[in-house]
Amino acid sequence: MRKTHHIAFLSLLVFLGALMGCSGNKPAPVSERIAKIWTASKVDENKITVYTKGGASNVRNYTSFKLDLSQAPTVKYTEFDGNTFVGKYSLPTDNRLVLTDLNPVPTGLTTGTIEFTINSIDDNNLSLSRTTTSQKTGGTLNDYTLTNP
Repeated sequence: MRKTHHIAFLSLLVFLGALMGCSGNKPAPVSERIAKIWTASKVDENKITVYTKGGASNVRNYTSFKLDLSQAPTVKYTEFDGNTFVGKYSLPTDNRLVLTDLNPVPTGLTTGTIEFTINSIDDNNLSLSRTTTSQKTGGTLNDYTLTNP
């Protein structure tokens, strides 16, 4: 009888260990993975690549571009020209990033809100598509491939 309890207890430990091992493979929520400082590695304007980090023939220089989401819910958004805007960010869904109350209000906006679709995210890469045009880049729809160095 005693040996049976011992075997049952060991079986339970093995089962719980297996369950705990499986949960380790689950990725962290988007809200945790996105909370970093992101810089541009590639930018497309109207589906045309205009910037590649380290590229020799870039149409536009995005080396100053930075999306600082490291201090939730505060965002510091620096456009390619070096202008920085401070506001709040939210993730209404796992594939939507919304910047609000940006101050000063970015060029061409009246509400200080910019929204992006999150195409993909992992520990070091974030792919975003702006949902509205950017007046600063001549009314283009922009896609950003960002990295967390």
